[in-house]
Amino acid sequence: MNLAQRLGRIAAVAAVSAVAFSFTAEARELRGWNLHVPDYPGSIAMEKFGELLAERTEGRYTGSVFHNGQLGDQRFAIEQFALDGIDFAVFSGGSLGDFASPLKIVSMPYIFRSAEHMYAVVDGEIGDRLSDALADHNMVALAWYTGGARSFYTVGKPVNSPADLEGLKIRVPDAEIFVSTVEALGANATPLAFGEVYTALQTGVIDGAENNAPSFESTRHYEVAKFYSLDEHLMVPEALVVSKTLWDSLSAEDQDIFRTVARESAEHQRQLWAEREEKSNAILAEAGVKVNAIEDKQPFIDAMGPVYEKLVDTDELRTLLTDIQAVE
Repeated sequence: MNLAQRLGRIAAVAAVSAVAFSFTAEARELRGWNLHVPDYPGSIAMEKFGELLAERTEGRYTGSVFHNGQLGDQRFAIEQFALDGIDFAVFSGGSLGDFASPLKIVSMPYIFRSAEHMYAVVDGEIGDRLSDALADHNMVALAWYTGGARSFYTVGKPVNSPADLEGLKIRVPDAEIFVSTVEALGANATPLAFGEVYTALQTGVIDGAENNAPSFESTRHYEVAKFYSLDEHLMVPEALVVSKTLWDSLSAEDQDIFRTVARESAEHQRQLWAEREEKSNAILAEAGVKVNAIEDKQPFIDAMGPVYEKLVDTDELRTLLTDIQAVE
């Protein structure tokens, strides 16, 4: 984002802030940032958070969600928390790791054994520790959403073992964890803009990509990549955060309300995500996509040794890793 664009975003946030402060002291409208379209599971859950907040506080706090990154891209929005420009948001745990290093641990490959394991981790004491790590960036994580599990989809053949990825050109986002994970499995990581993936699959520029089922389905990548292999290498939670400045200004009673409705919104989001996955899987099946559940993921997990050695590089991260693995 260039300087003019950033100044424009700041002006937009300031304008929204001015509107919020026009309300009386008894009623405050909170500004919510969201990357996704309004009908995305996380977007619907954020709206529910705002609605429940208004209901439980009898209108003293309300929430307005600005979808589609209207208030800036994700990095810009995270930075805005330090300036109290945004009151609440849902951010990928991986993106937060660029600002608070303990959050890097939740974006490691195969860190979670299942969705249930992930929920047990983030809903418990470790989730509180991750929230504490965000304090220096003026954030408190009240609840955790799911972004599903990312798996490989390919054009020419299914993936059942790391050997099947050897030499394949696999599209990844331009981020170290994605590149390192795919290369550790023997593939050639190919960073590429998301909007270019369909054509790249169609023309043979890449042999495959990786993502969750709703993304694979909604982009219609399944029209050109007919094999979807459920290795589930990444399962990154998303944090519903509020401004620490706001949090510290709340009474103990209101803090309880905020946390309760945040967790209720997370339960709603997880249910919506499960329904969305089920719908996507039905569309994939009808389209003739060959979905294979990989029964033995251990060879994939074993290949991640160099990734962990490289990226889990502090005592704090190593302790978090051990504690996450110990959660049942």
